[in-house]
Amino acid sequence: MKEGPDIARIGALIGDPARANILTALMSGKALTASELALEAGVTAQTASSHLAKLMDAGLLQQRKQGRHRYFQLRDDEIGDALASIMGLAAKLGHTRTQTGPKDSALRKARVCYDHLAGDLGVRMYDSLVKHEHINWDGDIRLTDKGRAFLADFGIDDHSFQTSRRPVCRSCLDWSSRRTHLAGQLGAAFLQRIYELGWARRIDGSRIVAFTPNGEKAFLKRFSL
Repeated sequence: MKEGPDIARIGALIGDPARANILTALMSGKALTASELALEAGVTAQTASSHLAKLMDAGLLQQRKQGRHRYFQLRDDEIGDALASIMGLAAKLGHTRTQTGPKDSALRKARVCYDHLAGDLGVRMYDSLVKHEHINWDGDIRLTDKGRAFLADFGIDDHSFQTSRRPVCRSCLDWSSRRTHLAGQLGAAFLQRIYELGWARRIDGSRIVAFTPNGEKAFLKRFSL
């Protein structure tokens, strides 16, 4: 037997269509019940419970209890980042499961990718940060001194980044545009700040991030190209 990490096990868990649907649903960043995940996976409640047990046993999910309900969510940010990378790679290689339709336009424009902004506006934000040298790419993405000043002006305290092992900046391949958007602690902080400013809100039951007319105008001005 070969030594080292068992990527075959992880690959087999993610590779099952029903479990892939479950994990994709949890990329919304929300905690969902087994019944909700069964609907997302297109399987019976009993089958969903079996899949959830396997994902829990592998350490990909965590369970939270509230009253008589049990909720499931991705174990941590590292799992979300890894799944986002796989989704981006699948899109880049042309491996898509459904044909796009009219309802996809809002998802293409702005959506949640685990806990950060994706879609056309997410890509624009990343491009703007690079253009204005708020982040630099030198093999890894890093926040510049100019970027720290930009964050302070935008109302984000970058000192909080030091308390987490998660990368501050991380590139994520956007599945709809096939270009890069920003993930990591910084990507999550930007999306949270956008919510706080009232520029946009999350559509209930969806990954869509809907900007108000004034919010989008302010966003485009702040993240100019």
